[in-house]
Amino acid sequence: MSAPAPSPLEIVGVDPGQRPARQDEVLTGAALEFVAALHRKFAARRDELLARRAEKRAEIARTSTLDFLPETAHVREGDWQVADCPPALLDRRVEITGPTDRKMTINALNSGARVWLADFEDASAPTWENVIGGQLNLTDAYERRIDFTDDRTGKSYALRPAEELATVVVRPRGWHLDERHLVCDGRPVPGALVDFGLYFFHNAQRLLDLGKGPYFYLPKTESHLEARLWNEVFVFAQDYCGIPQGTIRATVLIETITAAYEMEEILYELRDHAAGLNAGRWDYLFSIVKNFRDAGSRFVLPDRNAVTMTAPFMRAYTELLVRTCHKRGAHAIGGMAAFIPSRKDPKVNEVAFEKVRADKDREAGDGFDGSWVAHPDLVPVAKASFDAVLGERPHQKDRLREDVDVKAADLIAVDSLEARPTSEGLRNAVQVGIRYIEAWLRGLGAVAIFNLMEDAATAEISRSQIWQWINAEVVLDTGQKVTAELARQVAAEELAAVRAEIGEDAFAAGRWQEAHDLLLRVALDEQYEDFLTTPAYQMLRG
Repeated sequence: MSAPAPSPLEIVGVDPGQRPARQDEVLTGAALEFVAALHRKFAARRDELLARRAEKRAEIARTSTLDFLPETAHVREGDWQVADCPPALLDRRVEITGPTDRKMTINALNSGARVWLADFEDASAPTWENVIGGQLNLTDAYERRIDFTDDRTGKSYALRPAEELATVVVRPRGWHLDERHLVCDGRPVPGALVDFGLYFFHNAQRLLDLGKGPYFYLPKTESHLEARLWNEVFVFAQDYCGIPQGTIRATVLIETITAAYEMEEILYELRDHAAGLNAGRWDYLFSIVKNFRDAGSRFVLPDRNAVTMTAPFMRAYTELLVRTCHKRGAHAIGGMAAFIPSRKDPKVNEVAFEKVRADKDREAGDGFDGSWVAHPDLVPVAKASFDAVLGERPHQKDRLREDVDVKAADLIAVDSLEARPTSEGLRNAVQVGIRYIEAWLRGLGAVAIFNLMEDAATAEISRSQIWQWINAEVVLDTGQKVTAELARQVAAEELAAVRAEIGEDAFAAGRWQEAHDLLLRVALDEQYEDFLTTPAYQMLRG
């Protein structure tokens, strides 16, 4: 009898005694063969595109500008549409986002939102338990064999009837992140191919049988060539698994400044699989700071909370997105309402709910077809805004927004803002950075901080603004110049404040000092780190 063939993928760095429960249900031989096939066919091209990102950033550093691509003018001027939308994605007026842990899976599906963005990316720290457990939770939900009891409160959670559940759209990790626990031919497999591959392999046919399909959100895309790579992945995957071509639908997050100049091209590359574009506002701000971090004072962003969606350059971005999507028959999905309602302070809720309502009213009025919320209590708020505009219609793609005329310079007119960096803004950046990174290092990717749901994108803005303010020699409203010494002083004060707030035992049980040190490293190092999650991943346990 011959020995079984060796697995095409090697599982490394996982203690046999710490393997996630039911891991073998996810990492079947056939599933591993599929992920290995994806890696061997597409990882090298992924590497080339990451190198191209660096070239593009070097070009921005030289020129301090961006423009629409002359070589793709024929795409922008052409007469084409994306594929027809499947019924399950026709109405997307409210989408809820969150990680794929068991409790969130049930709550999100039950939330009343039309779509749940099931997040393996910024709202999930990629511990092996989270990677495998998230896949299991999604499959269990489709099989209706998922429930959850909170050990602390004793409260039980179960799924509502199928017709009341949100449609799942999975967000895999970005192209830049590897999965260190899966190695193929001596190299870690790109996390994007792991998350996509395992989910698609196990669920594509199951979803078709349920009258839906494998739907995805594509994060941190920086060019139409990266969208082209995803399209090639989709074509290959559908052929490999015997799924009809065009079954996959993808919504691309326009959350990088370079992608904002290639929206039509991105839809064109994915046109047989495209569902729409989303205005990912927090990562978008991070991308502006990252790309123009050394381009002088006119690109210095003020405090994060002072950059609202009514800022001229943000209005240009969102209105161009709506026009682009509707011109091509795609959905335009608005940004995140990150507020987390307080059970203790109704006055805080009243003010915040009014801000959320105004934000969603603006998006619906501008022509968006739906929008994001981070908490189930915000679903009815956002729904009311879109109901008022849409009525019984599933979307408003007929609003072509031909009145919108955005020039290249409009998208980077950061100096149109009157607000300037403040001492309070610096302190908030340090607070959010330390508190978020500490939670991430403990395996939590979505964290409530000061009544806002923060994920990796907001931590990226925090550390990038500190870096930019120091290097641009920003003077705050207090007259203080932002220096590395000032950042260290504020960080020390905030670490001491956390210790006093939570007590010695909780402080010692957490990873606070490591979070403090990592924030200062990525905020103060002369060599700017493209993503803080890259060094943080090396510190992540599990």
